Amino acid sequence: MATTTAPVHPVDEVPPVRQLAAFGLQHVLAMYAGAVAVPLIVGGAMKLSPADLAYLITADLLVCGIATLIQCVGLWRFGVRLPIMQGCTFAAVSPMVLIGTTGGGLPAIYGSVIVAGLAILLLAPVFGRLLRFFPPLVTGTVILIIGLSLLPVAGNWAAGGAGAKDFGEPKNLALAAFVLAVVIGVQRFAPAYLARIAVLTGIAVGLAVAVPFGFTDFGGVADADWLGISTPFHFGTPTFHVSAIVSMLVVALVTMTETTGDLIAVGEMTGRAVEPRSLADGLRADGLSTVLGGVFNTFPYTAYAQNVGLVGMTRVRSRWVVAAAGGILVLLGLLPKLGAVVAAIPAPVLGGAGLVMFGTVAASGLRTLATVDFKGNNNLTVVAVSVAIGLLPVGVPTVYGKFPDWFQTVMNSGISAGCLTAIVLNLLFNHLPAKAGSTPATVPTEAGPA
Repeated sequence: MATTTAPVHPVDEVPPVRQLAAFGLQHVLAMYAGAVAVPLIVGGAMKLSPADLAYLITADLLVCGIATLIQCVGLWRFGVRLPIMQGCTFAAVSPMVLIGTTGGGLPAIYGSVIVAGLAILLLAPVFGRLLRFFPPLVTGTVILIIGLSLLPVAGNWAAGGAGAKDFGEPKNLALAAFVLAVVIGVQRFAPAYLARIAVLTGIAVGLAVAVPFGFTDFGGVADADWLGISTPFHFGTPTFHVSAIVSMLVVALVTMTETTGDLIAVGEMTGRAVEPRSLADGLRADGLSTVLGGVFNTFPYTAYAQNVGLVGMTRVRSRWVVAAAGGILVLLGLLPKLGAVVAAIPAPVLGGAGLVMFGTVAASGLRTLATVDFKGNNNLTVVAVSVAIGLLPVGVPTVYGKFPDWFQTVMNSGISAGCLTAIVLNLLFNHLPAKAGSTPATVPTEAGPA
């Protein structure tokens, strides 16, 4: 007698090895530039030697991979078990530069990072219980802000990369436009199996075109070591300074808010809604990864919004694909020469792919907002003000330059600023008792995440 097996959710499906490798590499390329940017910025500001900078990057890639595996595969109560890539958070850059240059160097940074990771571990269950304050009105707004706030990153890549001597040259934008056209063409006209790796195909074709036109510089590949292993506390025993710890605890709250938005977004895209328990498990993985970062000479970790867009665009929902990407990152961290090859991909090539990926995130937010009732209530005001506050630091990066450091840490991240605004306004309009004669919020607004 034939036995029937329970259907496997798309999140838990394991594609063939060939597809795992291709889809996984696609995720790595989508987040690689962002992943190495944090150690480059912090190390550069501290005037570290090229050898120390290279060490920071390989350590970062190694822990990125481990953090991604914990988040996707899961380990007891650690990991949301969704297709989520982990990487160093940009919210920590300014505080870490300040700590590193004036407050005790790398040992002080790593001491504060370890404490922040432990704090995230303790606070994860509390954040899990806050999920009821993330109805579609809030989640759709946050996902929209995530996508819109990432678009300038893609724009900088398309123009040649921030700080590049040829920034904005027509040839850079032409290469980015060519890659964008390839991605769209593959998605529209190629067979289904190829359409799913449209971004990887676009990057590969873009790289093939970039080489003969002199866009690439593989000089760093020859200089890179074949093998690099990050050892605990390479830069010295961590030191614990109160001011450094306080600023990193603020960063921890910001990254928890951002990760919550990303996890809910991926839950909606994959059809596996994030519950309070799974949200707490995902945040706990963030905390564990951040502690590992402090031990293995790298920085705080969070979910990467770049890859949220890739999940939405390719509709490949398997968490094992992203786990494969984590495995590739571990290899890149152990084999610096491989990492140098990936690093040689020109910024305009990544920019062309980034435009469509990050735009997909924003479009996913609009799709979620389409389920919200905007008639006879103040929901439009919630979205309008939240998007405005969220995009303010994106459009005017120095707008909060005269404010205290802790305020800048929270508000300079458009994602956390917009998310906090959306939560507060939703509470104000839809949870507090209605004033006399006003129309109460309708049921769809208060439904749980789709």
